[in-house]
Amino acid sequence: MGKWRVFWVPAMAKAGSPGPVLAGWADLTEREESVGVRPGDPIFLAPDYRVDELLSLYVASSPFRGYTTETKRNYSTDGCLFFNFLWQRGKIWTQAMESDVNDFQYWRQESLDNPVRIGGNKWNREMAALMSLYTWAAKPGNAFVPRNPIPTHQVASRYGQIVEVPDDRAKNAKASNVHWLTPRTFRLWVDVGLRGRGADGLRTPGWVGRLEDRNVAFVRLLTSSGLRRLEGASLLTFEVPSLQLEGGRYYTGRLAAAVTRSKKARTYYVEAGVVGDIESYIDSSRAEAIRKAQAKGRYDDVKVMRLVTRVTRGPKPIVHWHDRDGVTGRVALTDALAEERMTWYTEGPAGPEPLWLWLSETGLPFQPHSWENVFTSANQRCQAVLDPEPERRLDPHRSQAPYATPHSCRHSFALYMLVILHHLLDQRMGLTPEERRDYRLLYGDPWRMVQDLLGHKHIETTRERYLAPVADLQLRSLLATAPVAGQGQQAEQEMDDVFARLAREAEGIQDIDAKMQVSSRAAA
Repeated sequence: MGKWRVFWVPAMAKAGSPGPVLAGWADLTEREESVGVRPGDPIFLAPDYRVDELLSLYVASSPFRGYTTETKRNYSTDGCLFFNFLWQRGKIWTQAMESDVNDFQYWRQESLDNPVRIGGNKWNREMAALMSLYTWAAKPGNAFVPRNPIPTHQVASRYGQIVEVPDDRAKNAKASNVHWLTPRTFRLWVDVGLRGRGADGLRTPGWVGRLEDRNVAFVRLLTSSGLRRLEGASLLTFEVPSLQLEGGRYYTGRLAAAVTRSKKARTYYVEAGVVGDIESYIDSSRAEAIRKAQAKGRYDDVKVMRLVTRVTRGPKPIVHWHDRDGVTGRVALTDALAEERMTWYTEGPAGPEPLWLWLSETGLPFQPHSWENVFTSANQRCQAVLDPEPERRLDPHRSQAPYATPHSCRHSFALYMLVILHHLLDQRMGLTPEERRDYRLLYGDPWRMVQDLLGHKHIETTRERYLAPVADLQLRSLLATAPVAGQGQQAEQEMDDVFARLAREAEGIQDIDAKMQVSSRAAA
């Protein structure tokens, strides 16, 4: 039996002849524009190979248009799962009833016949996708369905707004899927997963690290700055701060509003060593990828290329560009979405060069969602190297392999900054309670400092989701036995000891203690 599928409208070049498949459709772009189809829109194809016109109207609606690219992809794939469930019952999505939704929830979460059941968080996301679709389809003026098959009730949010929520939201959903890695555990994950080292710390013979410098620089950027995956992945070359001869430990950069979740520009902080990693990547494998792409003429085949002629200075920089047809344009740097940023090039000594910071081996912009594959490969290698015995891989309590995701980099950054800020106030500065109170009145509480670094609108998000394991801990008492601060390697060991104690007292924090390291090396 066929299944519902979703296809994505690509960006089409204005000039040039279409391929043989599109022979006779030279005006395809104009036809799409006339009916409101835009590049990046999903097209839903039913099992009988029929394009669903109502779903095409939905993706052109203002609610769907307002979602981020990632949310659009998630909602589209989640919707197809429900459409397939209905199709097996001889129904299309406009014929869904409340009983269908209930049965679908049972199948997704509880049925033993389902080999891949899901948890509460995933179900709630699928419900949000269906809620969005059916709310639009049932509203006055549309009436594409007789009634919304998802029963709802009104509740007051934590911030006082009255919102509609589905009755069938999962009761076992966690507040967030959060996990943390201590600094030394992240160093181990990077060394083994991205740098190809073994449990003994030495590089594995025959290791070929494809774009190793790029991957290490990106991961260290996330763990050093707390940027989200899209935020870090969408940076342009000139948005990364440059190393200075007398620079400090941290450098500052500016995030464009369009690539942040809050749609508000903010300043980010990044360690000097990470800036050095990025500069090394730009001068080495990135430059090589560009040279190869130019030699093979890959940039000649880019469908949409906008050559940036200048970027104005001032509080709101403006990017000026022109394309191959001579069309000129400009946009505020902070308003440019990731999709637009990937079309920006600059004229280099040997031809066009992307301004997008992170490139694939082909020299083209590396898609933000592709970073998930980098993390997956690193996790798999960590498991293969650090958990060589099959039985240890099956037992999560015996596993010595760290596991990381792009978002765990952000979580771990938040934990690190909170501990460091408390440590600075309570240990290194030796403040009295009165002095500590005055310091916090002047500079802010460490919790609010971390909130600002993460770009959260509400401090409750920082406390309840990102730092839940330590929200109720008395960090001052936890750190009271920390050794006197040192310099260099001694300071690093000092903080490793602090995080080791924290990991023992809080659930969900991954730490590789000295005993585990010794045993893994002996096994190797």
